[in-house]
Amino acid sequence: MKKILLCFLIMTFSSCDLFKKEKKAESIARVGKNYLYKSDIQNLVPAGTPKADSILIVKNFIDRWATQKLLIDAAERNLSESKKNEYSSLIKQYKIDLYTKAYIEEIVKRTVDTIVSSDELKQFYKENKENFKTNGTLVRMRYINIAKDNPKLATIRDKFFNYNKKDKKFWETYSLQFKSFAFNDSIWVGMDQVYNKLPIINPDNRDEYIQPGKKMQVLDNEDLYLIKVTNVIDKNQISPFEYIKPTVKEIILNKRKLELIKKFEKEITDDAIKNNDYEIYE
Repeated sequence: MKKILLCFLIMTFSSCDLFKKEKKAESIARVGKNYLYKSDIQNLVPAGTPKADSILIVKNFIDRWATQKLLIDAAERNLSESKKNEYSSLIKQYKIDLYTKAYIEEIVKRTVDTIVSSDELKQFYKENKENFKTNGTLVRMRYINIAKDNPKLATIRDKFFNYNKKDKKFWETYSLQFKSFAFNDSIWVGMDQVYNKLPIINPDNRDEYIQPGKKMQVLDNEDLYLIKVTNVIDKNQISPFEYIKPTVKEIILNKRKLELIKKFEKEITDDAIKNNDYEIYE
């Protein structure tokens, strides 16, 4: 195994004079003809890192660098020419793919229209709603988790089950006393969120609780849950528009991007042909 010569410069962490005459200026390690320079580790250690930790971070980095150099040298000596040619072709193609992908992404980012109107969203949903089936049960509901001995419990319970938007001031005042709550029952949520927010409901008893229009109060030790289920959509049903709306928007934007990429690729090819930069020989 080739000997690895290491030395931390005075301005880095410590000083030493281990380098022999072949040492290059500002180099801190060597493996064969490969050198690692101080500039290569300039931003490696975060500011404020203790000296002992800094030295360890740098040494580990140098060790990894040395190991990689030794392995690539061994690979280049021992792999067959056919195998090396195969990998060289893959590397060349990867560079092409990486560069073109980055370039096209920049073009798309600067060019694609990201505004999707409400009418366009609704129209796309209407035409494709059969493709938007639910993966699980969706629920619209509201709930309050409150201490069972809350002095205003009767009033809170009455206003909760007879919900009125005019009571906004009341809820702003008393919601500070709730352990958790959700009043917006116009939003569809999945059962995972229900289980997370309401531990009294689980997969075994969900059918008992999750029923459209059901009102309930459930005592759990010192907690009282007031729950109103507004609506339920079972698995494999058409997803409601408001729930699937973000997905619809993403699909429309992706479609626009693909169309833009196809148009850009055609234009750049047509321009090359027009300018005699692209020719096909018979």
